[in-house]
Amino acid sequence: MPAPNEMTPAQLLRLIGTPDAPAIVDICIPPDFAEDPFLIPGSIRHSHDDIDVLKQRLAGRSCVIVCQRGLKLSQGLAARLRAEGIPAEYLSGGMYGWRDLTSAPRIPFRALPTPQDGATLWVTRHRPKIDRIACPWLIRRFVDPAARFLFVAPDQVTDVADKFAATPFDVDGVHWSHRGEDCTFDTMLKEFSLQTEALERLARVVRAADTNRYDLAPEAAGLLAISVGLSRQYRDDLAQLDAGMVLYDALYRWARDGAGETHDWPAGRAR
Repeated sequence: MPAPNEMTPAQLLRLIGTPDAPAIVDICIPPDFAEDPFLIPGSIRHSHDDIDVLKQRLAGRSCVIVCQRGLKLSQGLAARLRAEGIPAEYLSGGMYGWRDLTSAPRIPFRALPTPQDGATLWVTRHRPKIDRIACPWLIRRFVDPAARFLFVAPDQVTDVADKFAATPFDVDGVHWSHRGEDCTFDTMLKEFSLQTEALERLARVVRAADTNRYDLAPEAAGLLAISVGLSRQYRDDLAQLDAGMVLYDALYRWARDGAGETHDWPAGRAR
């Protein structure tokens, strides 16, 4: 019988990428992590014995604790957090269990930019439309939930990146940008090893809308229309990003669960 504070890898996989996903805390000890330096998407690294700082990072948010095998470290820390009123579960089987789930992506730790004050810091051109909303959505939902984004004038992106130790994206001549026919969203999927069926489906729509290739995905015309509308509705790029997060949350659920669904009138009409 499953423990009341246990979550299976399959259950966690269904939550990752959605607004309801718990905080995922990787507490694998350094030697174990050095042997297998990969992260479950959206997870943070933290020491199992630094509980006070972890409570501050969680700020009351529900969490799933991950160690190598899902035994004493994760079960003990989850129990400790629950005793202090924080909703906590442990991942059954730990990282080994996650690794055995063939559909579960893992992010290479080396691919993550160096955090600034506890979170990654990114910079791109202001007045975003598609890639510059889609990429922040991907980062916050699958890479770093606390990631921060700076929107500046196009000719200032690289200088701001240098001055503030930020990671530039979606501008010419940087690592996180278009490559051939791929857009920056495609680049991030590849570099973060996030090429799941749902994200690849979403990527086709983003690429088509971002590069005027509507033959790739008919949904792209709608994404472009909504994206242009959001850019006209919001003067503040960060407010636009907040609204765009909701848009891409819905697109992800479509790509994962509803891509085959159609709609017609009257309902149930014979075809």
